[in-house]
Formats: sequence, C-alpha cells, structure tokens
Amino acid sequence: MSAEKNALIVIDAQESFRQCAFWTNDDLAAYVEKQQALIDGAKAASIPIVQIFHVDSDAPFTLDSGFVTTLAELKISPDVTFHKTVHSALVGTGLEDWLKANDITRLIISGIRTEQCCETTTRNAADTGYDVDFVSEAMLTFAMTHASGVSFSPAEIRMRTELVLAGRFARIATVEDALGAARKTA
Repeated sequence: MSAEKNALIVIDAQESFRQCAFWTNDDLAAYVEKQQALIDGAKAASIPIVQIFHVDSDAPFTLDSGFVTTLAELKISPDVTFHKTVHSALVGTGLEDWLKANDITRLIISGIRTEQCCETTTRNAADTGYDVDFVSEAMLTFAMTHASGVSFSPAEIRMRTELVLAGRFARIATVEDALGAARKTA
C-alpha cells in the first residue's frame, strides 16, 4: 500500500468577502495567523497547496470585479488554482482530476466560510473517498441569524460545524495536528 499523500486546500480566502455587508474584522487576525501558519507549514513540508476562488454573478465575486484575489493579509504561492461556482470545491472545477493525477488521498481543508464552502467541500470529499482534516482554526466565518431571530456567533457556528463533521466526514484538527500527520505520511 502506498503512503498517504496530502494536499492543503485553501478555500475562498479572497477579497470578495471584504465587500459583503456581513464582513467584520473581529476574527480576522486570528484567522490570518492560523491560515498563514498552515500555508507556510505546508510549503515547508512540500505539501501541494491548492487555492480555490469562488466566482459567481454577485458583484464582488465576478472575475471583472477585481476582488477575486487572495485576501491581502495572506501570502500564498499555490501549486494550482481553481475557480468554483458552487459551494463544493470538488464540483465542476477540475480539482478532483488534479487530486487523482497527483495521487492525493488526504485533504487539509481551510479557508472562508467554515459552515458553507469549507463544510460542503469536506462532506463531498469524504463521500468521494478522501480522508479529510478539517482545520477550523484556519477558517473564518461570520455571525448569522436564524429565521427565529436567534443569532449565532462565529464561535458557535464553528462548534456546530465541528460537531456534525467529527468522525463522520473529517478529523477535526489544529494546524499542528494536520501538519504533523502530513509530515508522518510524507
């Protein structure tokens, strides 16, 4: 049996979100610190880095908006970049073909938004046969309000997302957990 091969997937860490009404800087510094540590650690361990950008017809997400670019605070030199038009980075992007061509078996998921594109990609990846490390500390999301009027903080959303993914679709991992496991299998 061949060794497990990892790839870091950085989902939607893009300037488009800064243009949205729900954007806040509240958790930005903590997110950037962990996301950058994950990117730098992957690069140091020769783990391929895949950058995903969300593109759609909403003004800040169109290619001609100028906002479909890496979040200004991050430094990343991806091995490959894909554009997606739905929540899962595996649907219609060519990512899955790239993963198969490179014998990738484990995905390290990070990026923006925890409960949307990161969670959807994680579920899709697990259902497709990949092992997944869900690195929620290297993810960013924003407060949301339920139709009942109950508001949920980013920390509550993160906790709920970890709850429903853990052991079913992913291993919930810290940056160090994910990088340590990747180094062991390299």
